[in-house]
Amino acid sequence: GRTTNQALLVGAEYGVRTTNLKPPLCKGRGTALAVEGLQMQPKHNKKLVHLAQQLRKEMTKEERHLWYDFLRSHPARFSKQKVLGNYIVDFYSAKSKLVIELDGSQHYEDCNIQNDNERTAFLEDYGLRVVRIPNNEINKNFEGVCEFLNEIISQSPSQ
Repeated sequence: GRTTNQALLVGAEYGVRTTNLKPPLCKGRGTALAVEGLQMQPKHNKKLVHLAQQLRKEMTKEERHLWYDFLRSHPARFSKQKVLGNYIVDFYSAKSKLVIELDGSQHYEDCNIQNDNERTAFLEDYGLRVVRIPNNEINKNFEGVCEFLNEIISQSPSQ
């Protein structure tokens, strides 16, 4: 698979501005899985299940747009607001080992950048690729985002 830097370059090929892509998500969202000898925490953190259900009901307009207009029917089979370890990720494909996070402006505040970095590192330690998409890209360049994600998915180990 490609490295994060290579993924960012692919994003640029499809018109997705990647200069604003910062490392992982804010408090309360993230992921984990078992990968070649690594033992992950239980897949479902029962303490987060209710919150994940609530987040599914209260998706942002950008999350709804990406879900209903692209990911819901994608062959890679995505879940939305998936509990993985101690995190809830926006979108997750087990088949592609891919986490997609949509980032609003709060993810670029100093206090949240560190949390996002820790979350991404945790997920990547379990063999997951974390792709962060700024909300403004969903709003201004939806077609480019979809092409970018298709390219990332096509490069996943299972494809």
